[in-house]
Amino acid sequence: MVTDKDGYTHLIQYLTEHLGLFETSANNVLASETVLELFEEQLSAQIIMVCGQNPQLSFAQRNMVIREIDAIVYDLEEILAKVADQNATPEQSIFITEFSGLIKNLFDQEIDKILH
Repeated sequence: MVTDKDGYTHLIQYLTEHLGLFETSANNVLASETVLELFEEQLSAQIIMVCGQNPQLSFAQRNMVIREIDAIVYDLEEILAKVADQNATPEQSIFITEFSGLIKNLFDQEIDKILH
């Protein structure tokens, strides 16, 4: 659905280009959540919005979306393995929010194709 598309590949490249943001630990106030927890929280919120905005999705289609999110979280765990358990900085939190929104946009585009 999403993970096999060029847009997803570009987003993963975008993330890898910004890994420096996650490798440097500035002397900022840290969030109470870890980097991975923030990604999971933001992606969950985005997918809840996707499903809420598309009530006509079938049960099977919703399950496909959830499986895709699981695959994305797995990819994130692999890419961010060294920093996944570190508490996030404010800059990382902003990036994670923006990245999660871009993931939602990919789902919006694919679901639009499915439903129309």
